Amino acid sequence: MAVVLITGANRGLGLEFCRQYAEDGWQVLACCRHPHQAEALLKLAEQFNAVQINALDVADFAQIDALAEQSDRPVDVLINNAGVYGDKSSSGFGSLDYSAWSENFRVNSQAPVKMAEAFLPQLKAGEKKLLVAISSLMGSIADNTSGGSMLYRTSKAALNAAMKTLAIDLSKHSVGVLTLHPGWVKTDMGGPNALISVTESVAGMRSVIADFTLPQSGSFVNYAGKIMPW
Repeated sequence: MAVVLITGANRGLGLEFCRQYAEDGWQVLACCRHPHQAEALLKLAEQFNAVQINALDVADFAQIDALAEQSDRPVDVLINNAGVYGDKSSSGFGSLDYSAWSENFRVNSQAPVKMAEAFLPQLKAGEKKLLVAISSLMGSIADNTSGGSMLYRTSKAALNAAMKTLAIDLSKHSVGVLTLHPGWVKTDMGGPNALISVTESVAGMRSVIADFTLPQSGSFVNYAGKIMPW
């Protein structure tokens, strides 16, 4: 049975990833900060025995290490989905919240790299050997024509750079790296005016993941497989 590990699994894209992979017969290692509060995820675990819920705050790197040490199960696909959006209308340029900015970098940029470090043995033991990061077109420097969202943009740009570097560094282990833009999705973060549903976004990203081959490692593409600008 193929195994996928998903962070930020309690809602939105993460929850839908869990649902679709479970329905497709995968073993799902679903990670979130407060499992006892994740009602939808708990219901999913009741429906599918293959869904295993793990407590994990990706901002706590000791927790990441502990979870990795507890699991010797091979991981085919590791999806770094957990993320935060720390920008507020009251704290733009001139009144930036530098503490929140640091937290954005820790969760959005550093945590996915820490996950790769901690779970590299499990990825190497897997069949697909694929590390996935859910990024955003807002992390694209070339596409930035409107400014704003300083915290989120820079943390996602850093994530994109880190994943490109990991693609090179992990090639010697035959571990692939894929950075995905999910589109503008109707989630808590994307809002009700977004263009596509969670179901459509995740189905598209799963197709891109399924078709991934190692020569594509380091790519930044959207849910439809289109190359995104750096």
